[in-house]
Amino acid sequence: MSKTQSTSREQRVASHSHIKGLGLDDEGFAKEDRNGFVGQRAAREACGLVLQLIQSRRFSGRALLLAGGPGTGKTALALAIAQELGPKVPFCPMVGSEVFSSEVKKTEVLMENFRRAIGLRVKETKEVYEGEVTELTPAETENPLSGYGKTISHVVVALKTVKGTKQLRLDPSIYESIQKERVTIGDVIYIEANTGAVKRVGRSDAYATEFDLEAEEYVPLPKGDVHKKKEIVQDVTLHDLDMANARPQGGQDIMSVMGQLVKGRRTEVTDKLRAEINKVVNSYIEQGIAELIPGVLFIDEVHMLDIEAFTYLNRALESTISPHVILATNRGLTTIRGTDNEPGSGSHGEGIVSPHGVPVDLLDRCMIVRTLPYSREEIKEVLGLRLKVEGLGVKEDALDKLADDGVRTSLRYALQLLTPASILAKLSGRTEITLEDVGETDSLFLDAKSSARMLSQLGGQSQYLR
Repeated sequence: MSKTQSTSREQRVASHSHIKGLGLDDEGFAKEDRNGFVGQRAAREACGLVLQLIQSRRFSGRALLLAGGPGTGKTALALAIAQELGPKVPFCPMVGSEVFSSEVKKTEVLMENFRRAIGLRVKETKEVYEGEVTELTPAETENPLSGYGKTISHVVVALKTVKGTKQLRLDPSIYESIQKERVTIGDVIYIEANTGAVKRVGRSDAYATEFDLEAEEYVPLPKGDVHKKKEIVQDVTLHDLDMANARPQGGQDIMSVMGQLVKGRRTEVTDKLRAEINKVVNSYIEQGIAELIPGVLFIDEVHMLDIEAFTYLNRALESTISPHVILATNRGLTTIRGTDNEPGSGSHGEGIVSPHGVPVDLLDRCMIVRTLPYSREEIKEVLGLRLKVEGLGVKEDALDKLADDGVRTSLRYALQLLTPASILAKLSGRTEITLEDVGETDSLFLDAKSSARMLSQLGGQSQYLR
């Protein structure tokens, strides 16, 4: 019996496509090969506890710091936490160097990403007319302003539900909304009674067999009466609200539109505007209309931030509206950026040295999780997972060689050899990667350690590299 192929569109294969979650059992213990995660059991179990704190809304005011060498799964852990939280919880990844923008201030970039990681779920109960369109007839009349042409005086729409049918006589402005939504007979729509806004839900499933091939979403016929009260849920982030209110509303003439396009610079939102938005958001929350959903802000390579950004980050963590913050770094004792000229930083201006390049007052707020280098068996398992995700075949001796390369150099280097080796195998007319393909790929490319060793051996011949 053949398996039915999924009709969902597959995403492109990325660095962490195999990560589906933290891979913990019901008691919070890490399983060896679950949800695409291999190894890092202690780190995964620690992140599982942090995940429970986030889900119970008890992680505010502090941060999680993932510390470990390159290629030990720090980004994978952060993405796994995002997968566990689900698609409805905002997850905003950024890199420490992003704050050094030529267009806006460092603090503005940080606050923008903070606001991106905070969601607002607005629930409104509205009076709506909902059903399948069975009639759509615009009524025309003579244009009173001109002797030529006609204008639409009203539009007659008939909506059908499981319970019955209702005919509506609507204003011409609502007909414009219907045209914008490209509504035709057989579509399921709802019209808000107060505002007259029209929303096309999809095509009625009674027409599902109309075409053999169609890129259309079919929905069932609505139940109940045509006129009803409906709870409408909208998910937005605070950054969306900032942008909607900060963008200048120019005129509709061609010069205004072109001016907005040509300008093209990022809009910097003022603290005053954010305070006003926060006030409205808080009033919505108090009325029970909206619910605040703190998401996750993930800052990779956090040692790239400077002392000013760290100070701002400290303050932002204390604010009443704050997301859950996850930081990652691969540095040990290192100088904090921007402290070269600080008083007491040293006689030669070498800067303040701190663990992970993060100020001690911010480190005090962090729960630090360490990631360890992978063993040979774990590297082999990760390679096997990636081969499966990328749909590549490999012989056992070739996989052993790749695992040995991973131990000798790094896991990332071994992973990078997979695709070139598969291309060499295809060129040779093979469906599986062999030991010969891996050896040839290894001879074509250098890992970081080999490259550095070669350059150091050249020594005085460095002038030939210019």
